[in-house]
Amino acid sequence: MENMIFCQSCGMPIQKSEDFGTDKDGGKNENYCVYCYKDGAFTADVTMDEMIAFCAEHVDDWDMKMTKEEAIAMMREHFPKLKRWQTA
Repeated sequence: MENMIFCQSCGMPIQKSEDFGTDKDGGKNENYCVYCYKDGAFTADVTMDEMIAFCAEHVDDWDMKMTKEEAIAMMREHFPKLKRWQTA
């Protein structure tokens, strides 16, 4: 798990080449997933809390053996460490 790449916006594991977002020139962006970043821009203008709420709607799809509330608590802990949500 330590070598796994995670989207720096939504935290999704990026496991396949086609899961990576794309830069403006069409090249692979190694920080963000295809759902969060396309053609050099974020696909949605959302706050971190809005992203957490969106991701929480998919908890049942993840097969992670946790409740929605537990997943939200985990995301609130983890998301501030992701590049997109870090504030200078």
